[in-house]
Amino acid sequence: MLQHTPVSRRLKRKNISAALLLLTASVPVMAENNVSIYGIIDAGLLYQSKADPTGQSKTSMETSGLRQTVLGFKGDRDLGKGLEGFFNLEAHFDTNNGKFHGTGDADGTGTPFFRRQANLGLRGDWGSVTFGRQYGPALLAHIATEPRAFKEQFSNLYAWAYNQYAATAGAPGTERNTNNDVGIFFSNAIQYRNTIGPVNFGVLWSPGGKAGSMDKNTVLAAGASYTGPVILSASYQVIKDEATANDNVKHGGLGIAVPFGDFTFKANYLNAKNQLSTGANVSNVNAMGVGVDWKWHPQNTATLAYYDNKDKRNSKDHTRNIVLSNDFALRADTTIYVQMAIVDADSAATIKTSIVAAGVPSVGNTATLVNAGINFTF
Repeated sequence: MLQHTPVSRRLKRKNISAALLLLTASVPVMAENNVSIYGIIDAGLLYQSKADPTGQSKTSMETSGLRQTVLGFKGDRDLGKGLEGFFNLEAHFDTNNGKFHGTGDADGTGTPFFRRQANLGLRGDWGSVTFGRQYGPALLAHIATEPRAFKEQFSNLYAWAYNQYAATAGAPGTERNTNNDVGIFFSNAIQYRNTIGPVNFGVLWSPGGKAGSMDKNTVLAAGASYTGPVILSASYQVIKDEATANDNVKHGGLGIAVPFGDFTFKANYLNAKNQLSTGANVSNVNAMGVGVDWKWHPQNTATLAYYDNKDKRNSKDHTRNIVLSNDFALRADTTIYVQMAIVDADSAATIKTSIVAAGVPSVGNTATLVNAGINFTF
């Protein structure tokens, strides 16, 4: 035990004084910052009437049925003269097992801790510029026109993602792009965003980082939405090969949403072309979704949607899907949801035409899936 000698008392007083000085010195710095922790936790049960390869029924716990489960940190600070700095850090994990969610990055590039966002930027009256890993502007443009707003289960989020994965996520020496994660998240990216009147838009560029080339391994993406009496959306992005600068993926989309009283009618069209540098066409998928939201009660919104997704290169890679759901908002930060999908999959259906997170439930069959869960935000 330390005895309280005069020397120890002097040291103790000095330590306390130093701690108080450090604390008081840090107060003005903290006062200039606005930092918050946020997140989504989502889990439920998923039943499917048929499951490959046996075709028997299956019941499992499902993470992120409504929205992705994330933990994030964000902040901003006033830099003066109308300029503001900001940052975003966002990790993606699975509620059922606590593990990090898988990544769609190229093989050998590792599993990112902050898969969804790791960026900082500047904004003002002129718009914003963001540097680092971030959401692309193409997908963001269509959230209001996609029939189910790209929900994590039973939407064309997966036709979007897996059609920008096959030709970009290979091992070193194969067709790949190390800045792309399923056409949704982009590393080493610079994005400009702005809102001018009813139009919100973004343009993103990921430099390839390859010596002697401004094209190899790059990504160029753009998206815009118009919000007026109706909502319109459009997007286009190109993902280039790291070795040849080939356009491995070309992806475009158009959408419309029409509010009418308690109803909102939506239609969204997406097309993804995958072509290797050898000239071989991997796929050419048309993904069409139509639907209607009905706010039949202040706390309840029902959605009916139909998706028809087909690979023009392979006519049997085709799924037809009907989705019926209801979201019950217990309060602004808590939602209980029930959603059902009927998936009619042709004999060669693949995940490229699927609206189900885990892929086609039963190739060559019609399967019914029911997912019920709860979604917390904080």
